[in-house]
Amino acid sequence: MPNAAASRLILEPFSEQSVVRAAGECLKELGCNPSLVIAFATADYRPHLGDFLELLQLHAHATLIVGGSATSLVGTGVEAEKVSGFSLQLLSLPDTKLSTLVFTGDQAEYRSEAEWRAAAGRAVDSEAWLFFGNPVKFNAEPWLKTWSKAFPGVPTLGGLMSGGRRGDDIFVFHNQKEVDAGVLVGIKGGVKLHTVVSQGCRPIGEPHAITSAEDNVVKTIGALPAGARLSESFDSLSAEDKARAAGNIFAGLAVTEYVDDFKTGDFLIRNLQYDSENGYVVLAAFPRVGQTMQFQLRDRHSADEELRHLLAEKAGKGIKPFASLVFVCGGRGESMFGVKNHDAEALQRQFGELPSAGFFCNGEVGPVGDSNYVHGYTAAIGLLE
Repeated sequence: MPNAAASRLILEPFSEQSVVRAAGECLKELGCNPSLVIAFATADYRPHLGDFLELLQLHAHATLIVGGSATSLVGTGVEAEKVSGFSLQLLSLPDTKLSTLVFTGDQAEYRSEAEWRAAAGRAVDSEAWLFFGNPVKFNAEPWLKTWSKAFPGVPTLGGLMSGGRRGDDIFVFHNQKEVDAGVLVGIKGGVKLHTVVSQGCRPIGEPHAITSAEDNVVKTIGALPAGARLSESFDSLSAEDKARAAGNIFAGLAVTEYVDDFKTGDFLIRNLQYDSENGYVVLAAFPRVGQTMQFQLRDRHSADEELRHLLAEKAGKGIKPFASLVFVCGGRGESMFGVKNHDAEALQRQFGELPSAGFFCNGEVGPVGDSNYVHGYTAAIGLLE
């Protein structure tokens, strides 16, 4: 039996009828019981969470449910911003081994690489991981750094949940229970997870090696003051680009030095601040001396071009997905692009009407190079083939 998927995007407050209907329609479309059910619900579903999950388990014939809360939802070709409702996906993966790992905030903070591998147990040889976390309950960046070292080269895709204005409006669930900090689903065999991480930037100026740095402060780049390199990159822009560059220039740190011609997608994008007194550039990262750095411009045009390019690149490799998962930053959407459904429609234009589910995140998780990172202003997409 081949892999299969079905999804629904329901944009209405909680009701038993809407959950039963969506679950039943997906189950009928799937034609068999699902291996995995993924759901994202808006914060107003919180008082009904137990009923919501019980109805999914019963009417979707679900043995494994994961997901959590969201401010805005993603479905097939649609981004529904600041709504009430839920996004649902049923996956049938008959030849795939699925394993779950639930963890608390304390475990996320203290576990070493060896402890994470031990915690994974039989899932230690998973070929990919899906991740859903509560950003209120733990600091995701140091956790993910340790996690990635524990499972080098293994992609982890997902996001930090969003919700209402209060921290207690954010939740993550596994089956019929809310979990403290996060849940991971290990995937092995039977299906391939292809990741697209579009950070919304394009390189400006020229790439140079960092020649002096201390902690997160870059002092010199290519033997010149970092501030001089920043000015040099800004001066390379057209008049039109300069007009929209304020607040939209970022640092790009090369994820590998084994590249002859650096381009979009070869960098990890991080925020920067300019220390005008000293001529330094202060990053939201800890770069190393010798690492290649290139300044980046983020705007709607760069973000649009990069996403289209990355999706076309996957299609050009012959990838034919049967489903997708979409995790986008809350700073994207209509506020960034000036139109609705930008990322979801770009995906649909490239691959057709895939059964899709997703949400707007408080931080998107996906691989760049051989490691996984928490991103901002990013679309992290999983293509299931």
